[in-house]
Amino acid sequence: MMKRINHIIACCLLVPAALLTSCNDWLDVQPRSQVEDNKLFESESGFKEALAGVYSSMVSEKTYTKEMLYGTIGILGQEWDQFSSTAYADMNDYNYSSTQSVLQISNIWATSYNSIANANNIINKIDEKKNLFGTDNFNIIKGESYALRAFLHFDLLRCFGVSYEQNADMPAIPYCTELTYRVFPQLTVKAVADKIEKDLLEAEALLKSDPIYTGRKITEIDDNGYLMNRRVHLNYYAVKGLQARLYMWMHAYEKAALCAQAVIKSNVFAWTTGDDLAKGYDYACAPEQLFALNVLTLSTLADTYFSEDNNTDSYSLNVNSLTEYYDNNTDDYRYLYQFASGTKGEYVDYRYLTKFNTPNVKKDLSEDPASFYMNKIPLIRLGEMYLILSECQYRANGSGLEALNKLRVARNLLALPNDPADFYLELIREYRRELIGEGQLFFLYKRLNRASVIGTDADMIGEKAYTFPIPISETDASQRENNR
Repeated sequence: MMKRINHIIACCLLVPAALLTSCNDWLDVQPRSQVEDNKLFESESGFKEALAGVYSSMVSEKTYTKEMLYGTIGILGQEWDQFSSTAYADMNDYNYSSTQSVLQISNIWATSYNSIANANNIINKIDEKKNLFGTDNFNIIKGESYALRAFLHFDLLRCFGVSYEQNADMPAIPYCTELTYRVFPQLTVKAVADKIEKDLLEAEALLKSDPIYTGRKITEIDDNGYLMNRRVHLNYYAVKGLQARLYMWMHAYEKAALCAQAVIKSNVFAWTTGDDLAKGYDYACAPEQLFALNVLTLSTLADTYFSEDNNTDSYSLNVNSLTEYYDNNTDDYRYLYQFASGTKGEYVDYRYLTKFNTPNVKKDLSEDPASFYMNKIPLIRLGEMYLILSECQYRANGSGLEALNKLRVARNLLALPNDPADFYLELIREYRRELIGEGQLFFLYKRLNRASVIGTDADMIGEKAYTFPIPISETDASQRENNR
């Protein structure tokens, strides 16, 4: 489905004035054909290509194959002992004004709004072309586009807006909904969150026809298998998982619990087994993925950034840190199977994440093809739903053990007999164990408005370390208010 759309959809939008300077550039989404925008939406296949283009634009080291996961956001969460000091020395100190930090922050802003522009192009065109579509594709493509717009705005909000805990009425970011040169207004944290919620509710309603929800079996005979492999799309249950994240951010804990439970009770997602992890069949917990990006260059990323031979770009933990992460529970599947030892000199004492490694081909493929386990970067997983539910239960009745222990047992740990003395500290540590390299730990600290982050003595609140400044080019051109 991924073809070359030799057209810069983004520059036609746009809220971020900084992106208007790139209107002569082209959006490259896995080349095969060149399709002008006025031709693109004259067929159902054109809409499919445009949607593929949104996902392709997210497969960028500036966002969802590096910086929004284990790179910038991982560094800010103090997840690593070793990383490229050239690239991240300032970011590690929460210095957002250095040349390198400004570039990384600006790239997150511009690349994310570029993807939003592509989603908007679909949303703005699809209703007038409804007659082009088959049975379910209209609702599903439109639903995914709304979901993608919400997903991308939410991560921008988590980067460039303060937390609800701090001030929900603080100016944050623009919410882009059209293809226009008009500058969209900067909205408050609450106003942006409300718009994200609205888009997700729209997506949820449209995706009621999603095969992952209805249970309808799809084969390659059906529309060339277009609705197969729903986990690499923002499907119905990925929307529910994203709603759970959003409602936690908005302090709507009852709603968050209901959304997390909807995912859990669906029985669509299962825990990866210790045997599959031990044999290297499944490094990234594929059965647990609500939503993952299909990244054909994943093995190259793993070799570059998690090389057991180490290099200047590698991310790793020393063995003592890893043991501390996992509370000396060396039977924990994550400790045992999701890290590899260094191979050279001093680096034998360092441990390298294997989540993005190419898995071995599973012997029994009676249920899932090899592609089910290959080339996938998880963006939302089942374990997070249990962590969300645990926190909601704790806030409601003073005990989060029920959900927390189900996650622990799935990871080969004993159930805790009693709630920990400091529940939120334990919650943070479990996020760190479960979601390392997946870009969620730093945002947890921010949502809870913690004064400190494990691994640094920085005054996170006093230094305004939780919120990126809006890029200067954007504030100068559009006169944005202070977002910090």
